[in-house]
Amino acid sequence: MDKNWEKRGSRPVKVGHLTLGGNAPVLVQSMTNTDPSDDAATLEQVKALEQAGCQMIRLAVPTKSAASVFSYLKEAGVSTPLVADIHFDYQIALEALAAGVDKIRINPGNIGSREKTEAVVRACRSRGVPIRIGVNSGSLEKDLLALYGGPTAEALAESAMRHVRILEELDFCDIVLSVKSSHVPTMIATNRLLAQMTPYPLHLGVTEAGGAEKGIIKGAVGIGTLLAEGVGDTIRVSLTADPVEEVKAAFSILNTLDMGRNEIDIVSCPTCGRTKIDLLALCKEFEARIDSEGLRTLPIKVALMGCVVNGPGEAREADVGIAGGVDEALLFRGGEILGKYPQSQIIDALVREIHIIREEGKKAGRWS
Repeated sequence: MDKNWEKRGSRPVKVGHLTLGGNAPVLVQSMTNTDPSDDAATLEQVKALEQAGCQMIRLAVPTKSAASVFSYLKEAGVSTPLVADIHFDYQIALEALAAGVDKIRINPGNIGSREKTEAVVRACRSRGVPIRIGVNSGSLEKDLLALYGGPTAEALAESAMRHVRILEELDFCDIVLSVKSSHVPTMIATNRLLAQMTPYPLHLGVTEAGGAEKGIIKGAVGIGTLLAEGVGDTIRVSLTADPVEEVKAAFSILNTLDMGRNEIDIVSCPTCGRTKIDLLALCKEFEARIDSEGLRTLPIKVALMGCVVNGPGEAREADVGIAGGVDEALLFRGGEILGKYPQSQIIDALVREIHIIREEGKKAGRWS
């Protein structure tokens, strides 16, 4: 990230063993879509999310009995912080807290009397569990819709602050705010307002974003814009897809902004009429190989270029890369040409060199 970039200062809160907000890195989270009463299926999906690098996992908890899933997951060895997504019934929140959940998502203005809110706050305080306030453009209060003429940024921000004030009156400040809209400009504008109005950490996301392709674009624009401005402490890329795909997309956004985990930075050209090598197939093969051979998390830059115009320059600037010719390609490392290979052999040669780079890095102590 550019040295002039600064992350918005926010009040840090603890979520399990992690710190959310403050100067802590932006955390990636997702949400299970299994039936929470199906312990085995939920555990399987949680493990898949952990394997993908998900740092916080949220589960919908529609009933008190479903809250037992948290104790089951903890006993099964899940170490990733778990979040209970609860609406309206404060008793479900109390059950989830008793089962060991690490964060509660509940809107204090929607769970009934002040006594019920106080009961949740007491339980959260005693366990050191933060409360995430979640406001969505699809469920905004009727009076705010009437006042502002729709789910505007101002209406969404005011809704969030109503809930905040309830918790502040109870002297509870371990708060995370999440205000989402399916309309990207509204989502951006709302979080810009909240960043000025409140010190609490912000959870960013574009809700109901759609399937993988369109949802990733919406999420990247909305989340990426705010992160580039220093706004945001945790993110979820909401997709109508396997939750693991949400995690992959989130890390891609962070890596694009130099804010993510160590991961190969792939530079590849879009191809044009000058391309005389099947770069699309080569890129697909390369992606599959680095995943299958455990190379994805190396902090290096790899160029896959298709022709002699920009190819040699990009390949020289990368740690390792290829520049295509006519059914063949040059292999570069550290700005030097290592050799020329036919198309059928170039990915083998490239991956082989990356293995060498990894071993050299291990010996030098640069990475594990």
